[in-house]
Amino acid sequence: MSAEHRGGGAPRAPALVTGGAGFIGSNLVDRIARDGGRVRVLDSLARPGVEMNVDWLRRRHPERVEVVIADVRDMSAVTAAMRDVATVYHLAGQTAVTTSLVDPRADFEVNALGTINVLEAARQSARPPAVIFASTNKVYGDLGDVELVQEPDGYAPVDAALRRFGVDEKRPVDFHTPYGCSKGAADQYVLDYSRSFGLPTAVLRMSCIYGPRQLGTEDQGWVAHFARSALEGSPLTIYGDGLQVRDVLHVGDAVEAYLAAADRIDAISGRAFNLGGGPENVVSLRAVMAAIIELTGRPIASELAPWRAGDQRYYVSDTRRATEELGLPHPRHWRDGLGDLIEWLSSLRREAPALAVAGGAA
Repeated sequence: MSAEHRGGGAPRAPALVTGGAGFIGSNLVDRIARDGGRVRVLDSLARPGVEMNVDWLRRRHPERVEVVIADVRDMSAVTAAMRDVATVYHLAGQTAVTTSLVDPRADFEVNALGTINVLEAARQSARPPAVIFASTNKVYGDLGDVELVQEPDGYAPVDAALRRFGVDEKRPVDFHTPYGCSKGAADQYVLDYSRSFGLPTAVLRMSCIYGPRQLGTEDQGWVAHFARSALEGSPLTIYGDGLQVRDVLHVGDAVEAYLAAADRIDAISGRAFNLGGGPENVVSLRAVMAAIIELTGRPIASELAPWRAGDQRYYVSDTRRATEELGLPHPRHWRDGLGDLIEWLSSLRREAPALAVAGGAA
């Protein structure tokens, strides 16, 4: 962890977490504060249910967490929030492909323009902070050129190296859907601000992150959405055939990666890293659904629907660069992490059933 966040003395400067009321953001804020750091959260609270995470953070860390309710599209608010920070974790964003297809302008403004605002505010600071950006595997497109075979447990590449290690950072970016374009543009701007302006930046291209504080919806956060469907007894729609494969990563492991990137920013600035569960956490949608049914003891009624725009039949992160250069620990196995998520969702249903049903906080 970066020196600004360590305990054992007064921290020199706070961290700024944009989107800090969301799923990954709230977990990251909690971790920094638990380790003795101070955190400023900038969040518009646009997603239903995220107020729950703000309340949780304020109760746990009343002296260490400051919440600024503002939008990353507001340059003046971003500039003010950037004051005296040492590290910026830029997690705020529009997160759903489906939403980007309905309103591509808003998607662009939040993801691309919002990121430019963060970068410019950082660049113009008296002491420019490091910027760690939450990107996505969607920057690689639908991987339609990758030859796949359909196996009983899901799709797998024909190429032996790709099957063994997954998609690495040498893969050319190929933006599909407005969401892919807006996140991809932001991804490239973050990298270029290191190259053009010397701003210390790094990009984490995330696969599927899951875990506590993720409620999930049909459009985003599919692992939590599947678990909620079982717990609530609500029907589930599978887009495609359910054999599409992902490498899922527990949010605790994702948080470790963000902190490691900040800690090692001098060595990694201007670089992108694929972040996911890797080949050891490869799982199909059908396999996750079966595991949830087993863990909850509850059936899930499901139906198939056509593939959606930009859907990848296969995506697995080659995590070797991130593991080696960020010094990441061995990731949690997906079945163990899935039990952790189900336990949290179950406790939320007991303590705040209205929030659990409403969705959000992802």
